[in-house]
Amino acid sequence: MTDRQPLSTEPYKGVRDFYPGDWARMQALFNRTREILTSYGYEEYNASPLERAELYESKGNEEIVNEQTYTFTDRGDRKVTLRPEMTPSLARMVAGKRRELVYPLRWFSIGNRFRYERMQKGRLREFYQTDIDLIGLPEGEADIEIITLAHDVLVNFGATEADFSIHVNSRKLLRIASEVAGLPEGEHARHYWQLIDRKAKMTPETFEAARKEFTADPLAVIEAGTDERVAEEKARLTALIESLKARGVGNATLDLDVVRGFDYYTGTVFEIFDTNPENARSLFGGGRYDGLVTLFGGDPIPAVGFAFGDVTLMDFLTTHGYEVKTPAQADIYVGTPSVDDREAARSFANELRDNGAKVFMNLTEKSLGDQVKEAVKRSIPYFAAFGKNEAESGTVRLKTLATSSEEEMPRAEVAARIQG
Repeated sequence: MTDRQPLSTEPYKGVRDFYPGDWARMQALFNRTREILTSYGYEEYNASPLERAELYESKGNEEIVNEQTYTFTDRGDRKVTLRPEMTPSLARMVAGKRRELVYPLRWFSIGNRFRYERMQKGRLREFYQTDIDLIGLPEGEADIEIITLAHDVLVNFGATEADFSIHVNSRKLLRIASEVAGLPEGEHARHYWQLIDRKAKMTPETFEAARKEFTADPLAVIEAGTDERVAEEKARLTALIESLKARGVGNATLDLDVVRGFDYYTGTVFEIFDTNPENARSLFGGGRYDGLVTLFGGDPIPAVGFAFGDVTLMDFLTTHGYEVKTPAQADIYVGTPSVDDREAARSFANELRDNGAKVFMNLTEKSLGDQVKEAVKRSIPYFAAFGKNEAESGTVRLKTLATSSEEEMPRAEVAARIQG
């Protein structure tokens, strides 16, 4: 006997277990995403979730690096971090084979990310994120393609432009405005733009009070529009938005409050928001990061991309009533009239599998009626009992469970019928 208490069946706080039905729904989400991205010619890649900690410490988001990463020292006394995002890993991979790759690269990755965050709606400590990047093309057409692709991902899940809005800005514009306003580079400028980034989470009074604490106000410089360089960059953004509209993206607007938290952004940045107030968080976010590869040596490689998480996307689809269709566990349940019929049923099941069907075969001693009930509970669309009689006759009674209708047909036609 032992006094030890049973272990908890609950997962670690902030992460999820995926039972088969839950995981099937996730896979349906991922597979639909893959179909959309590969239709644009994007290739899937992957990397380990373990990275050297300095990869994020060198040029990342200060809050994420200092407060949200899962960082530890391994047995070899190396500082290691569970990846909070994918872009630095992508930059490392591109830098490692920069002379062997064929540009432009159109890459995407779907995998889990880890952040020790305060949990709330749309935010967990482990989540699955899709990262999409276009590498090797300068500012212009590549930015338009990336934003258009972000738009088309949501549209292909069933959304209309009334369901979401695209907010576009430029880190280059912010940088120029800071210079014109006389805001010192470094921490001072970073803190100013972090304030702008948090504006939506603050009351107007609190925001204005915090804004007045700075000796210079770059946002006022942009709003005034009198500086030539500021006006030029603002005009470029306006032209980009007009180009998007000409290509069918009608819900993009200029939003000076979009900053994006990562320090590596260099040009166009954007975020996509749900128009339903129930989902206040950003759905998608991204931008241009032309200098990130230089962390590993060599010349800059222009790059632009965006990312979205499974939690916020699923919240968006659920809120607007867009269903993610989950495939059935199997195409057909092959039942056995008796234990003696198992070998005949197994032969038929293998025949169906050889012809591309997904088959669930009964291995219990349940009655045929109970086997049918089980097939219904498992949401398997077809049922066929197969035993010695069916093996001798060469025909099968195929039951469609949704309608309880039956039809008799040659066994050789079943595979095509259930997959049609």
